[in-house]
Amino acid sequence: MKNNMIELIKKSSKENDFNDLNNIYTLYEQLQYATSIKEMAEDIFKWLQNIYTVDNLNFSLFDIEKNSKEVIFVKGEEFFLDDNLSFFFIINTHTSLNAVVSFNATSKTHFEIIQEKYTVIQSSFFQISPIIQSGILKKNFIESSSIDSVTNVYNRKYFIEHLNKQLLLSGQESSKITFLMIGIDHFKAVIDEFDYDVGDLVLVELAKVIHSNIKEYDLLARLAGDEFVVALTSNTDYDNTVNIAKSIIDNFRAIEVKVNDAGHSLKKTICVGIDTFDSQGSNSIDDVIKNADIALYEAKNKGRSEVIYFQKEQSSTIDLF
Repeated sequence: MKNNMIELIKKSSKENDFNDLNNIYTLYEQLQYATSIKEMAEDIFKWLQNIYTVDNLNFSLFDIEKNSKEVIFVKGEEFFLDDNLSFFFIINTHTSLNAVVSFNATSKTHFEIIQEKYTVIQSSFFQISPIIQSGILKKNFIESSSIDSVTNVYNRKYFIEHLNKQLLLSGQESSKITFLMIGIDHFKAVIDEFDYDVGDLVLVELAKVIHSNIKEYDLLARLAGDEFVVALTSNTDYDNTVNIAKSIIDNFRAIEVKVNDAGHSLKKTICVGIDTFDSQGSNSIDDVIKNADIALYEAKNKGRSEVIYFQKEQSSTIDLF
């Protein structure tokens, strides 16, 4: 790759080669202002679109150690890598994650034009690899400080910060957010009878079930132990909220978690406590989460698979310990 760059520099006295070199550094400069790996992917697409009239792109991160792929950015119509018109580039970042850029030409003529510039595009991606590496490291840092390592949902710190930012952006507008506090019935018995690995499997399955029952703009976080909190940012209707809670309960109750190689499985149940935050009211988000937690404990005291909406009198009657 270094030799490709040197050759371009040697030949840059020719107008076409000079333009190629200029285009490489245009991309390099553009990416330096990107604040995330997704923005970098978008900038690469705009660059390819502007110079090579590319109208579709798939930008992914491939984890060499885990042999897994995470899609970061997709634009345009779907295409397949074994298509005769497709291109595939790997940006080596010298980390466990390499960036993979793929796109498709619109015609055979278009393919031939891009093919002629293949080494130029490859050299461009080589030149920007340190910036992509920086974006990956930043992404990993942000995720490690905001994502629960077991369930891959948000942690409490990020959850609260994100909600407070959302309320700040809403300004003077009235905002209502309904909170579901979700806890597994007799979760400690899972640890006592099996081990923490089985406990983690139960938590992961619960997180999947919750995600499948909420909107993509609702928020889910694991607070501690077996407790999860959901912020329904688009729904404050009492009946709808209770229906969502019951759906999560019913779906999770049907899940079987494998506990050993002999094929034995485990089923668990959950309870849900609910309260609603109103930005025009006197309670803070922390107060409302605490109320939902009180309702959850009341539900657990009542039995399995229970849903309880917080009532003010509960705070003086519930035994939390």
